[in-house]
Amino acid sequence: MTTTTTEAPGWRTPLVVILAGCAIAVIGFGIRSVFGFFLDPITEAHGWSRETYSVALSVQNLLWGLAAPVAGMLADRYGPTRVIVLGALIYGAATWAMGVVDSSAMFTLVAGLAVGVGVAFTGFSLALAAMVRVVPPHMRSLALGLGTASGSLGQVIFALGGQGAISMLGWQGALIALAATAMAIIPLAFVLPKSNAGVGEAVSNQSVNEALREAVSHRGYILLTVGFFVCGFQIAFITVHFPAYITDQGLSPWVAAWAWFLVGGCNIVGCMLAGMFGQRWSKRCGLSGIYFARTLIIIGLLLAPKTEITIYAFAIAMGFLWLATVPLTSGIVAQVFGVKYMATLFGVVFFSHQLGSFTGVWLGGWLYDTTGSYDIVWWISAGLGLVAAVIHLPINEKPLARLQTTG
Repeated sequence: MTTTTTEAPGWRTPLVVILAGCAIAVIGFGIRSVFGFFLDPITEAHGWSRETYSVALSVQNLLWGLAAPVAGMLADRYGPTRVIVLGALIYGAATWAMGVVDSSAMFTLVAGLAVGVGVAFTGFSLALAAMVRVVPPHMRSLALGLGTASGSLGQVIFALGGQGAISMLGWQGALIALAATAMAIIPLAFVLPKSNAGVGEAVSNQSVNEALREAVSHRGYILLTVGFFVCGFQIAFITVHFPAYITDQGLSPWVAAWAWFLVGGCNIVGCMLAGMFGQRWSKRCGLSGIYFARTLIIIGLLLAPKTEITIYAFAIAMGFLWLATVPLTSGIVAQVFGVKYMATLFGVVFFSHQLGSFTGVWLGGWLYDTTGSYDIVWWISAGLGLVAAVIHLPINEKPLARLQTTG
C-alpha cells in the first residue's frame, strides 16, 4: 500500500513552522527591497553614475537567481536550516560591507555577488517550500499566499524604516542597521523542519535528477519559467529605479518611501487574494490576468501627469499585483510535480525570474544614462507583460503521476 510519511511534528507544529517561515520572509525580503533608496546617496557620495549602481544590483539579482537552485538542492537534501544560517551570515556581512568599500569594483563584488548569494540562501523560496510541506494539499496555495504576503509585510516595515534610518543615521549607518537585522534570521532557521516529505502526499522514490528531467520535458514548466522572466524584469526595475524616477519628477524622497509603503501594504492583500484564488480557480488564468493588468497600469503611469496622486495610485494598483504571481507560480510547481523537490524546481523557475531582474535593473540604468529617461524601459516592461499574459494560458496544471513506495 502507499505510505505518506512526514517528519514527526513535535514542537514544530504547522503553525510554528508557518510563523517562522513568514518571519524569515519579512526580514530577508524587507532588507533587499529598500536597496533602491540607497541609489542616490551612494552614487552621490562616490561620484558614480546610476549605471554603476545598477550594474551592482543587477549582478545581485543574477547571483540570487544562479544560487537559488543550488540553495534549493541543498535544502531539499540536508534541510533548510543550515542553508539559511549560512545565507544570513553572508547577507549580513555583505550588507555591512556595502557601506565600507569605496571602489566601484569592490561595491559590485559585495553588493552584487555576495549579497546575491546571501539573499538566495535566505530566500523566501526556501521558507515557502518548508511551509507547504506541513499543510495538506488543499491548504498549500493559501500557505504560499501567506508566505509571499509576509515578504510584502517586510517591504512595508522596511520602506519607512529604511528611509528613516538613512535620514537619522546616514546611508552608512542605515546599512549597518540592516546588516544587524539580517542576523535575526538565524534563530528562526532552526524552527523549520528537516524532512522534505509533504503532509498528505505519497512518498516518492524519484531522485532529484529524475525530477529535473521530468520538469524540463513538461511544456507547462517551460512556459512558467519563461513567464517568470517577465515578472523579474518588471519588479526589479521598479524596485531599484522607482525611487529615483519619483525624485526625477521633482517630488520628495518621502513620496518614494510612502509609495513603497503602499506597494508593500497592498501586496499583502494581493498575495492573500492570489493564494485564495489559486485554491478555487485556475492558477494559469490568474497569472495571465495579473500580467495583463500590470501592462495597463504601467501604460496608465506613462500617460498620466506625474503628480503625487499619480504615483500613489500607481503604487496601490501595482501593489495588489506586486508578488501575486509568486503563490500562483510556485503553486503550479507544487500542484504538478509535488513538494518533495519543490525548493529545487521552483529554484530553477526563480532563476529565470532573476535573469529578468538582472536585465531590468541593468537596462534601466544604462538607458537612463544614455537617454536621460526611464520611458523606454517602462514601455518594454508593458510589452513584456502582454507576452507573459499570453504564454501562461496553454499551461497544463494537471498533477503528474508519481512512482510511490509501498509498505
